Amino acid sequence: MRTADLPIKNNKLQTKRDVEQALKQIGDPVRPFYSKGFAKLHIGNTSASFPDSVAEMEGFSRLLWGLVPLLAGGEDYDLWDLHLEGIKNGTNPLHEEYWGEINDYDQRIVEMAAFGVALALIPDKIWDPLSKEEKDNLTTWLQQVNDHPVHDCNWLFFRVLVNLGLKKIGESYDAQRMEKDLDRIEQFYLGDGWYADGVNAHVDYYIPFAIHYYSLFYAKLMKDDDPERAKRYKDRASMFADQFVYWFAKDGSAIPYGRSLTYRFAQSAFWSAMVFAEVEGSFSYGVMKGLILNNLRWWFQQPIFKRDGSLTVGYRYPNLIMGEGYNSSGSPYWALKTFLILALTKEHPFWQSEELPLPPLHEKSVQHSPHLVLYRQEEKNHVVAFNSGHLSTNNHAHTSAKYEKFAYSNFFGFSVPRAEWGLEQGAFDSMLALSEGDNIYRVKRKSEETKIEGSIIHSKWMPWFDVEVNTWIIPGSPWHIRIHRIVTERYLDTAEGGFALGLENEYFENQAIDKVQNEMNTLARFPWGVSGIRSIYGNGKPKLIYPNSNTNLIHSRTVIPTVTNEINQGVHWLVSAVFGEPGLDTGKWNTPPKVEIVNDKIIVHSENGEHIRFQKDMKAVIK
Repeated sequence: MRTADLPIKNNKLQTKRDVEQALKQIGDPVRPFYSKGFAKLHIGNTSASFPDSVAEMEGFSRLLWGLVPLLAGGEDYDLWDLHLEGIKNGTNPLHEEYWGEINDYDQRIVEMAAFGVALALIPDKIWDPLSKEEKDNLTTWLQQVNDHPVHDCNWLFFRVLVNLGLKKIGESYDAQRMEKDLDRIEQFYLGDGWYADGVNAHVDYYIPFAIHYYSLFYAKLMKDDDPERAKRYKDRASMFADQFVYWFAKDGSAIPYGRSLTYRFAQSAFWSAMVFAEVEGSFSYGVMKGLILNNLRWWFQQPIFKRDGSLTVGYRYPNLIMGEGYNSSGSPYWALKTFLILALTKEHPFWQSEELPLPPLHEKSVQHSPHLVLYRQEEKNHVVAFNSGHLSTNNHAHTSAKYEKFAYSNFFGFSVPRAEWGLEQGAFDSMLALSEGDNIYRVKRKSEETKIEGSIIHSKWMPWFDVEVNTWIIPGSPWHIRIHRIVTERYLDTAEGGFALGLENEYFENQAIDKVQNEMNTLARFPWGVSGIRSIYGNGKPKLIYPNSNTNLIHSRTVIPTVTNEINQGVHWLVSAVFGEPGLDTGKWNTPPKVEIVNDKIIVHSENGEHIRFQKDMKAVIK
């Protein structure tokens, strides 16, 4: 079967029955992958940072995020019979498929959370059918979670959810540990509805599809036991929604940004949790219905499935290069968290509501907590997030690419390096890459300082101890301006990359690229999109870079308009104008923003020329 023939691609996703069917269309293909005792799923042959046996348990567990809501909402599914048998065997220390004793910071702690959710939502399906011995096995296995430390981030909620599930069935749980974990999560709160994923940590999709998702589940299940915290969680989620909605385009796509993007349609899991917890806030059930279903529709039309219908590691297409070290073949099924809406009966107002489009949104949204300024081109289905970067970093794969690029787009995506040699392997879209002439480039991994004033972004970063870069981004769409002041004790090659434009195979073989290139400009133009860059100051040499295949998250083959330069020791200024939008260029390429260099001042004018957006004295001390 070709992926184009998969039944899910013809699912209109209009009714609850359609969404139930979609869950089954995702679940049915995994049937051949169950182990003999049904406690593990062997979906593929690639590995993660934990043992393969744990990865197989992970795949089993992650199906629960969809199966449990389906059953809670009153629908039957015979795949549950396999899972129930697997639960009995996986928690039985005498069975050959026993999931084992867990260790500190164990991946199985992550997967236990789904069992807490199941105990809370469907005790009649997972708890009541068990014998006394089987119940003892399950609780004993789950209670291990209270004896081991977890990572100081969203992982704390896994322990909370397990204890919540045990509490709901009247079994022994650790109320003190639960309270301590919730108090620690409180320290991650930044304000305006935003959390970080830990103290001084990154802000990314783990906020909507993890911290808010779990807190809303808690708010719904604990509204009588812990009403004050439940209300606080709902209020924060409502505030967060007012900004998070800007991450989505009207066609259902969303901005790829940060790590764990192989969870794909978990992008809309936050909205499902809002509906589940019955938090309308600024958005009606009809609007949230549109957000969820449009996101699912967009994803189900992408080549994210194998021919057998199982999910792959990757983003818009199968791609191990962009994956995390903890991504096993079963990891992508965390996306099923979005199916939480199935826990609602068909009579619920959500399912009775008319699906509505996105409400009118502002062209610009300044979001200080995630360090982003978002611009929208509604008529183009284009959303761009301009990024100041972070004051800290982490050891996850491709951190610089996932958190420190200057811009992230739902249409252009972003690229990760394939290897360390040169611009083609580095795939440096929306970045300034620096090399000591050895063809090995460094980029921004973290910032020393960041600031958003109005909508102007500033960051200071140091790729070497004796090289300091101050970067200003003047956001906009389709044009934005980048200004760099480089103070260096080294001779450097520089490369300023624009957006990565996809070379769509069905067109590329028969249609030559339309490109413009001269001393100041380089442009790539196809019927589906335009990407270009202009060197305004710094004697840059524009060129088109063709990165290695499979470096971009959305397009498997791309071209990146780039400005290169060579600079000596000393102080240097580089100024570029970057262009990018879907569809054929409407002539805006020929009307770039007005940027002047007058009396050692850089002046960026507004689009209509009525005021100055940015001005910097090139001789002044940088603060």
